[in-house]
Amino acid sequence: MASVVKTGLDLLVAERCTSLQGQRVALLGHPASVDHQLVHLLDRCLEHGVRPVRLFGPEHGLLGDAQDMAHVEGSRDRRTGIDVVSLYGPTRESLFLKRADLDDVDVLVCDLQDVGSRYYTFAYTIAFALRAAAGTNTRVVVLDRPNPIDGVHVEGNVVDPRFASFVGEYPLANRHGMTLGELCRFFVAHDHLDVDLDVRWMQGWQRTMRMADTGVPWVLPSPNMPTPDTALVYPGGCLFEGTTMSEGRGTTRPFELIGMPGIVDAHAFVERSLALAGARGLPGVTLRPTYFRPTFQKHAGVLCGGAQLHVTDVDAYDSLHTATAMLAAARTFDGFDWRRTTYEYVSDRLAVDLLYGDDVTRKHLEAGADATAATAHHEVQRRAFLDVRQRFLHAGYGVGGGA
Repeated sequence: MASVVKTGLDLLVAERCTSLQGQRVALLGHPASVDHQLVHLLDRCLEHGVRPVRLFGPEHGLLGDAQDMAHVEGSRDRRTGIDVVSLYGPTRESLFLKRADLDDVDVLVCDLQDVGSRYYTFAYTIAFALRAAAGTNTRVVVLDRPNPIDGVHVEGNVVDPRFASFVGEYPLANRHGMTLGELCRFFVAHDHLDVDLDVRWMQGWQRTMRMADTGVPWVLPSPNMPTPDTALVYPGGCLFEGTTMSEGRGTTRPFELIGMPGIVDAHAFVERSLALAGARGLPGVTLRPTYFRPTFQKHAGVLCGGAQLHVTDVDAYDSLHTATAMLAAARTFDGFDWRRTTYEYVSDRLAVDLLYGDDVTRKHLEAGADATAATAHHEVQRRAFLDVRQRFLHAGYGVGGGA
């Protein structure tokens, strides 16, 4: 379809990057940093006479070739020879863009495709860049892009500070319903930053839009986010990273295929998930019993029983609630456990607690609660977040919603 939405990058290209010319520029990007013609931000800058002094790469690397939680080394861009600084190395300290890396930078241009979930780390990489730029003469330009799963629906609770991590650095809902530009406004206010933030807002995007409505091409922003359908199930699907279950990595439908070897009867798993959904049921989604063999990561080469999620009504579907029902069911099958190894640089708390943002939800599940009961305490926090969120939404994108 013809492009109806112009991203921040599209608008920068339309002005032939004139606002960057004569400036010392650095870029923070990844493979999805492309315009509507699928030309990358770096190439557009070079085309218009702007040669960056430095490139920064987030998790998965500038080229997007590294798997989840795979540490990336600094390098040189293979085509231009420009230095690439990795912002996802072997220690938590490596996540923070260093102020010294901005000493010779007038403008830091950030163009990352987010997916609408607080676990997705790109937003925090920019948040840390804003911290580094605070109090300096470096202007931070954020090229806004669509939230691919819409800017209306909000799911979940907010992160308890005791469970903050790189999958939940700020008090955001699991599905936040914001764009990256709006999140940056939130970060600046939350951290009380004196920083020159310049968000290049999109033209034509409305909050009710999903990716297919925008005409903006989809380039997978990370190796296991192949489609906007993946992004839709991700706010719940990522919870399975905090367990011994396969979240579908190593298959062609990550976060849609969920299972483990101990689920010998996939039909029984689906029936139990429906039974443990509680009073809310599982609206907007069908769990199809299935079997699969991941080709890498958890249970590589081993037959897993489980379910594939088929979203039938995107407005009724609640990814977090659905995944919680599946977790409640999975606990009754052999081989299930919470992930107990280091996760996103944290080793003293369970990964699932970092993902839920508290330990209350897990404890409810361990006590035998169904999904409705286990997440009942989320609603008060969700509504409070809606009020906070409203202050940072861009008026040009329409009514904030908060369904």
